[in-house]
Amino acid sequence: MKRKSLNILAVLISFSLAFVACEKDDQVKLDAQMESWKIDGITSTSAELSGMVVAQGDGFTEFGVCWNTSENPTIDNSSQEADEVDGAVYWVTVTGLDHLTKYYYKAYVVQSDGSVLYGEQKSFTTLANIATVTLSDEANLTDRTVDLTGNVTYDGKAEVTAKGFCWSTEANPTVASDTVLVGAGTGEFYYSIIDLMPSTTYYVKSYAINSVGVAYSSQISFTTSVGVPVVETNDVSNVTKTTASVAGEVIHNGGSDISERGFVYGLTENPTVADTKLVDAEVTVSTMSVDIDGLEPGVTYHVRAYAINSTGTAYGDNVEFTTVPDIITWYLPGSYVTASYPVGGYDNWSPESSPYVQNTLSVGDKLEGYVYLGVDNSEWKFATDNTWSTNYGDDGADGTLEAGGANIVSAMGYYKINVDLSVSPYTYTAVKTDWGVIGDATPGEWGTSTDLTYDAASQTWRGVVHLKAGGFKFRANNAWDYNYGSSDGVNLVSGGDNITNDVEDDYDFTLDLSNPNEYTYTAYRWGIIGDATPGGWDTDTNMSWDSTNKVFTVTADLLGGKQFKFRANDGWTVNLGGSLTALEQDGSNIDIAEDGNYTITLNTMTNVATVVKN
Repeated sequence: MKRKSLNILAVLISFSLAFVACEKDDQVKLDAQMESWKIDGITSTSAELSGMVVAQGDGFTEFGVCWNTSENPTIDNSSQEADEVDGAVYWVTVTGLDHLTKYYYKAYVVQSDGSVLYGEQKSFTTLANIATVTLSDEANLTDRTVDLTGNVTYDGKAEVTAKGFCWSTEANPTVASDTVLVGAGTGEFYYSIIDLMPSTTYYVKSYAINSVGVAYSSQISFTTSVGVPVVETNDVSNVTKTTASVAGEVIHNGGSDISERGFVYGLTENPTVADTKLVDAEVTVSTMSVDIDGLEPGVTYHVRAYAINSTGTAYGDNVEFTTVPDIITWYLPGSYVTASYPVGGYDNWSPESSPYVQNTLSVGDKLEGYVYLGVDNSEWKFATDNTWSTNYGDDGADGTLEAGGANIVSAMGYYKINVDLSVSPYTYTAVKTDWGVIGDATPGEWGTSTDLTYDAASQTWRGVVHLKAGGFKFRANNAWDYNYGSSDGVNLVSGGDNITNDVEDDYDFTLDLSNPNEYTYTAYRWGIIGDATPGGWDTDTNMSWDSTNKVFTVTADLLGGKQFKFRANDGWTVNLGGSLTALEQDGSNIDIAEDGNYTITLNTMTNVATVVKN
């Protein structure tokens, strides 16, 4: 490479400018001098070295550079003559250098008398290089697999951090194609590619990566043999008690026409065409789907897509699904029912008119529910349907159920009933519970529960609790064996999240455990709103709890000829209006006849209100 010297100041200066009156023989003549001037363009195998003539002397016959891995190189070591000298500067491109190696170099000139004049010594270090990697021919080639062998024979004097193979159905694959990382460092490495497509040509390279970049081997190609089709089973959807929808796809015909395709299913893993088979009418390479019917509730099935060509039968992956189980309901008829359930048409010893326990769709062999035994020494049994065809009692009072067994006798109380159908014989538990509210938002904080009271008419636990800002939960028996929390403000989950309260006030609680496995709660603070009230229709006037008279109450100045309603939690989701003796959700506005100071009460247990002018 040749470069022009820019603004080079030679030390050889004509003294005629300073001594114009002197004769030529009187001028000062400098000794020949030169300099090793600059290093540029360093790569892993080359560098651009330059020299500069500082003083010409009597003339030079050769310009060049010499270099060596040891200090003080001379032309007896490696050297190269410049092709051209541009003014006082020349460049020499040195090639064939070793990677990541330190070299020493000097510029030199050969004078007319044959002597050599050297510039000062300089040094440079070449860069590391990409690695050298090779790839052997493929081995053990089948319709879907191939064995590969690569070898990193040289690391380029930089650590090889990754090596592997890349492949594609297009020529010249790179690490942006399908790639597998096999290891690091130098030496041989191996990999078996699986899941190739049959009767398909592939291109493969091995690769190695160091800090310099990615090195590739030469490319090889191969063509897989004809094989069975390539099939995929997709997800199962729309599962009901007796039906399910399954989808799949024939990805490749294996190099031979598809003669049949569809789905197979059964009760054991990896069903085959010898099991139940559903044939799809199409015989193309494409998606397919079928609806399976006639299944049994609560049963686990296995399904696979399949396709057949002249080579054989191929299957997709096994996919497992479970049909929706039946909801199992066991009734609890007994001597306690009529006295314990005064509302709702309940009757003693009548299964169809008794409380019950149920399983869930996710847990088909566990039944659960809450039952109130309102009389002491209550006798009761389990009935598996609305008749007495199958019923269970407990002969030994030990929690083991016997078909047609003795009546179970329990003291008065509100019981959590569990039945385990996963064991033989079946077992049950009946744990008496009393419920309350606990948390840093409650009066007892996290130490003591604030009790709720069971209301048989509504089959709920009720109570008014003054809450601070903070969290709370529901728990039984002032212990943590049974507790419920909620993340949505309505539905309760066993051991669930703490419920957050933001506004300090008196809250009217309802804990409803009457529907098995579907437990809910409400927590209402009450107020009045309307154009008769101080806040108009925009702002609630809050009511407070009167623990003596068991009502919410407020005293306020009201406007005559105007109206108001009762509202919970400053919103319209729960609001009461209509007749004061029978308030209704979304009932009509309540009239105020004349201006005055009024005391208003609300009994949320009976939905009865009073409006009294003071």
